[in-house]
Amino acid sequence: MDDPWITADVNKMLAKAKHPALTIDALQLAFDLMRQSQIEPTELQIVILTNHLSEMVDRSISGERLASVDPEMFSSISPVALMIASQIVTHIGHLADSEKYVLSIHFETAKNN
Repeated sequence: MDDPWITADVNKMLAKAKHPALTIDALQLAFDLMRQSQIEPTELQIVILTNHLSEMVDRSISGERLASVDPEMFSSISPVALMIASQIVTHIGHLADSEKYVLSIHFETAKNN
């Protein structure tokens, strides 16, 4: 993948992923959605997001579920961040609804850079 957001540190994280192709696919979708929403993450934010997406892909395959969360705890998250997270959760598939709320924090934080 020839993307300026794929740095050496991101590549290291991808190399550790149990399912690198699926993780890269989810990461590329995240990049596309962030760019559409004019969100510019830092390199550290991308590395952390890559790790989180790798773990999400693992959970979608293993069937492991995140614990339920109270959506009210995420009421300060913008609709844009939730929409991006929701699209990625749907794209990966076989994940608990709570995943979109936890994932949305990444996009909200990057949006506020």
